[in-house]
Amino acid sequence: MHYFLTMGMIFLMNVAAFAQDEAPKRGQDPMTFVLMMVAMVAILYFLMIRPEQKKQKDRKSMIAEMKKGDKVVTIGGIIAKVMELKGESIIVKTIDSTTLEVRKGAISEVISREGAVEKETK
Repeated sequence: MHYFLTMGMIFLMNVAAFAQDEAPKRGQDPMTFVLMMVAMVAILYFLMIRPEQKKQKDRKSMIAEMKKGDKVVTIGGIIAKVMELKGESIIVKTIDSTTLEVRKGAISEVISREGAVEKETK
């Protein structure tokens, strides 16, 4: 994905530079350059900024919806079950009954929800 973004940016910069160099020769008005810049900013927004904002929003909602009994993975790769939520941290229990307190921001994903597991077994 980053490869395509990089190649797209290089292409757009070359087009903008070409349009800027060629404008006085062909008698085009400076509005062409302004439109190219607006187009580049719009493309940057839709390809880079907007998807990142969506990821952040999804992550916030995932952490906010986390509850006792959910199975989670930390950014360190630890798979554990949520035992208690308290403020900005949570208490998790690993498979060998080790209890850890981790920050909510250290949770990379929720593997399974307690309610979802019950529905699957019925």
